[in-house]
Amino acid sequence: MKRYLYLLLLFVLTHLSAQAQHDSIPLNSIIEKAVKTNNDHPVEKVYLHLDKPYYAVGDTIWFKAYLTMDFHVPSEISKVLNVELINSRDSVVEELRLPVANGTAFGNIVLSGLNYRQGNYRLRAYTQWMFNFNTSYMFDKIITVGSALNKDVNTNISYSGNVNDKNSKLSARILYRGTDGAILPNKRVEWRIEKNGDIVLKGRGNTDAKGYLYVAINTTKREDISGGLLITSIEAENKKTANSTFILKNAFNGADVQFFPEGGMLLADVPSQLAFKAIQGNGLGLDVKGTVVDGQGKEVLSFASQHLGMGKFLFTPQGNTAYTAKVEFPDGSKATYNLPRVAADGINLAVNNANPHTLILQIGASPSFYQKNKNKAFYIVAKNGGFVTFAAQSILNEQTTTAAIPKSKFKSGVLEVTLLSSAGEPLSERLVFINHDDALNIAVTPDKPSYLARGKVSLNVAAKMADKPAEGSFSVAVVDETKVPFAEDAATTILSNILLTSDVSGYVEQPNYYFIKPDVKKVDDLDVLMLTQGFREFGFTEILSGKIPAVKLGAEQGIALSGILRKFNGIPVFKGAVRIIIPDKNFSAETTTNADGEFSFKNLVFSDSSKVTISARNNVDSKNMKITMNTGFYPVVGRSENFADEIINIDSVLSPSIKNSEKQYQFNQILKEVVIKSAPIKKVTHQDYSALTGLSSIADHEVSGEQLKGCNNFVMCLTTALIGITYRDNNFYITRDYNAGNKNPVQFYLKGMPVDVSFLNSVNPNEVEGIEIFNSDGFSSINKMNNTNGVISINMKEVPKGTKVTASQLKELFPDQNVVTFTPKGYAKTRQFYLPKYDVSKAQLASDLRTTIYWNPAVITDKLGNATLNFYNSDGRGTYKAVIEGIDKDGNIGRTVIRYTVK
Repeated sequence: MKRYLYLLLLFVLTHLSAQAQHDSIPLNSIIEKAVKTNNDHPVEKVYLHLDKPYYAVGDTIWFKAYLTMDFHVPSEISKVLNVELINSRDSVVEELRLPVANGTAFGNIVLSGLNYRQGNYRLRAYTQWMFNFNTSYMFDKIITVGSALNKDVNTNISYSGNVNDKNSKLSARILYRGTDGAILPNKRVEWRIEKNGDIVLKGRGNTDAKGYLYVAINTTKREDISGGLLITSIEAENKKTANSTFILKNAFNGADVQFFPEGGMLLADVPSQLAFKAIQGNGLGLDVKGTVVDGQGKEVLSFASQHLGMGKFLFTPQGNTAYTAKVEFPDGSKATYNLPRVAADGINLAVNNANPHTLILQIGASPSFYQKNKNKAFYIVAKNGGFVTFAAQSILNEQTTTAAIPKSKFKSGVLEVTLLSSAGEPLSERLVFINHDDALNIAVTPDKPSYLARGKVSLNVAAKMADKPAEGSFSVAVVDETKVPFAEDAATTILSNILLTSDVSGYVEQPNYYFIKPDVKKVDDLDVLMLTQGFREFGFTEILSGKIPAVKLGAEQGIALSGILRKFNGIPVFKGAVRIIIPDKNFSAETTTNADGEFSFKNLVFSDSSKVTISARNNVDSKNMKITMNTGFYPVVGRSENFADEIINIDSVLSPSIKNSEKQYQFNQILKEVVIKSAPIKKVTHQDYSALTGLSSIADHEVSGEQLKGCNNFVMCLTTALIGITYRDNNFYITRDYNAGNKNPVQFYLKGMPVDVSFLNSVNPNEVEGIEIFNSDGFSSINKMNNTNGVISINMKEVPKGTKVTASQLKELFPDQNVVTFTPKGYAKTRQFYLPKYDVSKAQLASDLRTTIYWNPAVITDKLGNATLNFYNSDGRGTYKAVIEGIDKDGNIGRTVIRYTVK
């Protein structure tokens, strides 16, 4: 793997002591360990440029991925990218596997009415390599999808109350309107709160004369409310019953304020900057004001937030004094918070980043610390983009030491500055954002000052880095901004993602605010953000102690399929012949197993729809052999840090887009189910299979087939759908037993037959009747026979009686175990963005209501940095917005937004 080693600036702040310190580590040794860690754990980042900030059911999500390493150069580590769309229940609805070439990939996701409903989704992109890190550098963004399909009512909800306060009254206020915008007064509404399929609370009421329903949530189980769903049913137009679902996640949480001392601690008698961040329960910033008082209740100072609930103030804390902050919130409520404890002994690092060309570092020690450590050496090390780009040694011969460092020593992005003792112990740390305003200069020039509807547009692109032409790869999206309005401050861009949010932990609100025409205030606001956020990379404690986690997952260079060949008695087959056949690719290959019976086929190329056959028939005694395929890597779907971007009132916030989609997709309505009353159909359960009769008649948990709707990869859906089950290392375990140390996996049964996890990859989720989970095996002795713990029965829908079964179908039901035929996850097929050409046809075409006017993920500038784009407008009139983003071969990134008028 090609790596880059950057020259370090070795800088002495003061005269060095001639006395050696026996407990010290040479600065060069610290640097060498940091360099080795970076070389062994190179960081990949991935960013997705999307055509729009939000969508409607029926739309297509168009995206281009930029996969980078080091200082943003195209990655040489991974050649496979995974992209997932995850619903509000943390189930993967869509999964794409894409080939990466020159650090880029592109694809699309069709939001069909069969699989998608209105709601907030997560778009996640990652490489397998990224999961070697404590915190992933994967792309994770909230995507809101509105819908006008088969809709009978529009809603708007607001919450009040604090779920953490037992004396607080929880309530919801819901406004109901018809699809024509008229309010729905005096309508009967039934409501219920569900969590994990159980009804926690239910009630009924009527909308008032203004169309509002008030829901008072009176329950002692407040912990069951958070993370639940509020579901209402109202009689809408034409006496139809319209259901609405509202997520209660963080709906009732109160506000909170956190305080962050610069450098990590408050020191007695040392001037200190104290940053703070006030957030609401939904994760968004909340502007506050307040005062700091000492232990005697005397007011020391007042403060107020400066941006999105964040702010800072300077004060000199006294020793043996406890400080509190009295905070007032916008609604007039008040709260008191204890400030961080004042340390009597210590040393701290402060950084002044206000000067555009110079960083001012200041080391401040408390009087007692200074006396004990006078004339001792300390190190300052700065990491930028994962690399140590600055290292300095300082002698503590004054209580306060100041030094200026040219910012030209660093690249644009997050800089981590750490103060270490001579023994290598981290003492203080500060994050700083370096912005040289050195992004690619991408000029986009329209050929006309304004255009007509359906008129031809030509955009000339000229990319430069400084004064030199830039050869690079770019993506361009043009949208009708009248139909898709969006605040630029809140945009996720290639600059905000690669330079900022990918390198800090926690949610960053309105990340693009800091990159749109930066001024003195924005620089200061960004500095406050740095004071309140954590760093993603490995810290020096891990680096110097050698406790960096070992690399467990390799970088994917292509699709790999692997498995184990065993005899029926369980003994691995050594040097067994295994053959792979992919008919639609006219591909076949053969390999042999190792001493453990393991085999692998690497760097395969096939699409999602390809059938693959793995065969061991070319072996002596092959009829007594069994192939077990390894399951793929399916990372756990955890909670997104960006949940604050979820839109609660989609109907109102996305109104222009939803109204346009209603016209655009009016002929794509999904037919609603017509219920025909007849004899009830018997539900298939585990009791239909003789091998499972020893289990309890009632399962501990159940998952209905309905819950698997929209599921494409069965195993991946099981990782989130199974209640009380933990997924680890390609196996499933009873959670409570796994946490107690029992590492025996559950035993799966499909149609009453025992199967392993790899076999589940071939299950069609649409054919599943339901899943029953048993925490014990009852009287069946299943766990004793298989050395397992717990049983999961997957019950398939009954095949209609009277259907003839052919010989080949019968053989599929009882396949030879030395042959496996399945459809593994291959590379996704990508569609071409449709571009109408209105100057070709003179016939009057149907209305063109597109919101994405142009999408091109493959814009390549030539040696002069130029490219030309041609397309046609839709019927929409107003302002169109064109966004171009990209990266050149040297890792320089850039973004440009222009607007033009269509009359």
